[in-house]
Amino acid sequence: MPSRRKDPGRRRSAAGLAACLILGAAAPARAEPGRADHLDSEHLFGFTEGSDIGVPGEREVELETTGRLGRRGGRFRAFDPTLALKLPVSAQLRVAPGLSFAGYAVAPGPGLPAAIRGGLNGGFVETRLRLLDRDASPVRLTLSVTPSLGTRDGTDARPARAYGLDAALLADHEFVPGTLVGAVNLGLSLAWSRASGTGEILRGSGLDLSAALARRVSAGLFLGGELRYLRAFDGLALDRFAGEAVYLGPTLYAALGETAWIGLTLGVQVAGGAVGDGRPLDLAGFDRQQLRLRIGASF
Repeated sequence: MPSRRKDPGRRRSAAGLAACLILGAAAPARAEPGRADHLDSEHLFGFTEGSDIGVPGEREVELETTGRLGRRGGRFRAFDPTLALKLPVSAQLRVAPGLSFAGYAVAPGPGLPAAIRGGLNGGFVETRLRLLDRDASPVRLTLSVTPSLGTRDGTDARPARAYGLDAALLADHEFVPGTLVGAVNLGLSLAWSRASGTGEILRGSGLDLSAALARRVSAGLFLGGELRYLRAFDGLALDRFAGEAVYLGPTLYAALGETAWIGLTLGVQVAGGAVGDGRPLDLAGFDRQQLRLRIGASF
């Protein structure tokens, strides 16, 4: 479910980094003499993603685990693994069906026992359409659309009927081909759920702007950093602003042989706030820390 409040300075920082990446991408990348291959940018960053979609005939299995830690008013730990099979249909289109799982340990207050919930959550189908490729533009651009169906509420994993839709524009550019890569993502999320038993209905929407840089430090190893700005609303049409959060953290990508890879990132909430709460950070609608681990292999 989407986010909560406001720090103008941090918002300018996020917008500034994004603008730098976009303006930098306007300059043509310097070609490496004799370089026939290209870098697959999709997995180089953390929550931010590159525009590449693979090549027809190549399949990829990806296990992704997102951890969310720390909320105000009690202990909160959530882990949301997904398992996806990525199938490039053509040079411009890829589909990726997958399963999602959920595991939550939520304690309502200090010293109180945590309620443990989890299990299979549901399924999703991610579709990616390449809008601009590296031959036509120095900026590579892809549209990602992911509808999902779940059997648990996204807040605490209670049984519920849940529907979601995530859409994002994914742009990237190689500032130094094969060595320094930047990416900008702009996303929209919609979520609707009906709790089992009570029938309570929750509707939410959110916006997500992120920017990241990754640099190759050795063969198959990239290190970088990521800045994300999340904004949450009550209602499916960005109706009522609920809060906001800014996350900052490092990223790591490492190739595991010729066909496998691993990616890791940790984002810490450094600014934000919730509507009606004057305290710093939004720990009602967002987490204090978010981490993501991805492991994949192609065949």
